[in-house]
Amino acid sequence: MTMFVDVHAHLDHALFKTDLDAAIERARQAGVKAIVANGVDPSTNRIVLDLAKKYDIVQPALGIYPPDALETEAREDKYPIELKPYDLDEEIEFISKSGPIALGEVGLDYKNGENRAMQKKIFQRFIDLSEKMDLPIIIHSRKAENDVLDMLESSSAKKIILHCFSGRHHLVRRAAGHGWSFSIPTNVVRSQHFQTVIDIAHISQLLTETDSPYLTPFRDRRNEPAFVVESLKKIAEVKGLTVEDTANNVFMNYQKMFL
Repeated sequence: MTMFVDVHAHLDHALFKTDLDAAIERARQAGVKAIVANGVDPSTNRIVLDLAKKYDIVQPALGIYPPDALETEAREDKYPIELKPYDLDEEIEFISKSGPIALGEVGLDYKNGENRAMQKKIFQRFIDLSEKMDLPIIIHSRKAENDVLDMLESSSAKKIILHCFSGRHHLVRRAAGHGWSFSIPTNVVRSQHFQTVIDIAHISQLLTETDSPYLTPFRDRRNEPAFVVESLKKIAEVKGLTVEDTANNVFMNYQKMFL
């Protein structure tokens, strides 16, 4: 049986509130063997840990999303979430003791956040933690791709996943040259940019994600982990491989990165 993986989903999102059990079951039926649920703040980190206990195919990634960008997204109802004050040191200590499979979602966001110095300080803490714990780091980089690459190049972190990397082609080549991985979202079906990322990167550097409930491959439908097969189909098409061979390659990449 062909096995699929979704290395980036937000199962805590309000859009899954009424049917998460059914969405998880649809993912199982579609052949999804692992869903990496990403936290973005202390409250979602704890929800992710609870979901990983409840569903055997869910794996926890814990992180701190750029706080000012998250505030903007919450205010504009792009990510409906109740934000509460927290101590960064305490949360990083909690994450380090909670046994996550990865650190994420972390990174830089200059589109929705303006405090670049604060964002970089937090991101650096997670790069350091990734090095220390030898954990994959799942990175958000919106309008900040160059700074993200600069910071990663100054580190010794090796298990790097660039989630929905939207940097210019020369930045994609720069990241690919380091051997870093790219997780390809399901909206690749209509995104020439992500198709180019697939073309530039080696098959051994590609992973699949949905970013559920965002970036749906189907217009007017909420995204969910079962749809991750759409990423596989497009990777197979661009690389000239069968979907089965592509899925096997991606699953092997997932195992090398996470397990």
